Amino acid sequence: MKVKSSIKALRSRHRDCKVVRRRGKTFVINKTDPRFKAKQG
Repeated sequence: MKVKSSIKALRSRHRDCKVVRRRGKTFVINKTDPRFKAKQG
């Protein structure tokens, strides 16, 4: 999982990426291709 400052740029890398907020952190999750996982905060 990558830790990034810009989540919006990571979301556009794959069409199945979703941005979720959990416990005050912002995550990018992707069920079909898990290597696109990222978090912020």
